[in-house]
Amino acid sequence: MVNSLDNNPPHKVVIVGGGFGGLYAAKTLAKAAVNVTLIDKRNFHLFQPLLYQVATGALSPADISSPLRSVLSKSKNTKVLLGEVNNIDPEAKQVTVGDEAIAYDTLIVATGAKHSYFGKDNWEEFAPGLKTVEDAIEMRSRIFSAFEAAEKETDPEKRRAWLTFVIVGGGPTGVELAGAIAELANQTLKEDFRNIDTSEAKILLLEGLDRILPPFAPELSQEAEASLTRLGVIVQTKTLVTNIENDTVTLKQGDEVKEIASKTVLWAAGVKASAMGKVLAERTGAECDRAGRIIVEPDLSIKGHPNIFVVGDLANFSHQNGKPLPGVAPVAKQEGEYVATLVQQRLAGKSLPPFAYTDHGSLAMIGHNSAVVDLGFIKLKGFFAWLFWLVIHIYFLIEFDNKLVVMIQWAWNYFTRNRGARLITGKESITEFVIADNKQPVNV
Repeated sequence: MVNSLDNNPPHKVVIVGGGFGGLYAAKTLAKAAVNVTLIDKRNFHLFQPLLYQVATGALSPADISSPLRSVLSKSKNTKVLLGEVNNIDPEAKQVTVGDEAIAYDTLIVATGAKHSYFGKDNWEEFAPGLKTVEDAIEMRSRIFSAFEAAEKETDPEKRRAWLTFVIVGGGPTGVELAGAIAELANQTLKEDFRNIDTSEAKILLLEGLDRILPPFAPELSQEAEASLTRLGVIVQTKTLVTNIENDTVTLKQGDEVKEIASKTVLWAAGVKASAMGKVLAERTGAECDRAGRIIVEPDLSIKGHPNIFVVGDLANFSHQNGKPLPGVAPVAKQEGEYVATLVQQRLAGKSLPPFAYTDHGSLAMIGHNSAVVDLGFIKLKGFFAWLFWLVIHIYFLIEFDNKLVVMIQWAWNYFTRNRGARLITGKESITEFVIADNKQPVNV
């Protein structure tokens, strides 16, 4: 593991979190003269950019998940542990997993973020977000259960509420969800029901700012809105959600307040740091931003703790242009690779310049043959943007079998307009959805 002339024990690197930041840090250290321990409460890496396709029945969870042990099986210096870190002791240089203490020389924390309801945490019950496999399965069940419930409903007003889908947040996730649900209603499900016309579904995309896809160039935001409108999505910008309860969404547009009856509200509007951010702040004295992210140094370390690094969505890196880097996969990937390289350079008695993120562009899928791509030097829309989006997402999937399965599934979906993973699973069945709404048993 180390140079035979060095009698010191191998340098111990502990990575907490197997997302993009943690996994790419581990992969970069695969041949380094260090011992790596990767700890995650899940035994798989999740390709989050395609979670919305699980939520809308285009892909299954296994299609976008890769077992961590399999991904790192050839990294002989790396050990994978299934567990959740509940404490960090910077003085003793160890993390605690259950009752076990694991020592480190370098600690890399990459535990990501979760959705934020801006202080209205009670909204989570009514409007699930999309960060985990469980979130996607819950969202999928709600979407398809809504169509099933509408099929059984005889009251026109309640049926309209079942067929009204509200997506809160006009970033890439919200845009992609809205487009996918519109295609479900207008194409995939159109011939499947007898009592309802699924194309009558009302899909609203709400955004608080003056345009959707704020990180994109304005002309691409306009193109995305036009494409969504052609699909039947109602895009409402400068719209704030003030309340969600009792199957009703309350909106504020300027001085006007509106109420929308909807049984299916989906959240794509905000994120906050994982619970590990609070633990780190308490144990190291690190400063946090309003979202609970750790404010890091130019080399992604914590101030006063040069051997503790934070990467990915948990890190607030504002040294490049005065604004925090976005919580997207490429940022986490580059940060993980940088820290892993920095560790190796330090062990060799060298250093690296501060981290600098290279922005290769932003992408968002709108629907069939429609996407927007902003690469800075070139902007694409329509079919070629859609094709570019497909290629990039296939390329960044972790394992070959995932790439192959997703390519085949997308090809099948493209030619048949069918989505084969339209399963209603989870704690609540459609029977329970309908009984809860009607307050009496029905035959399903």
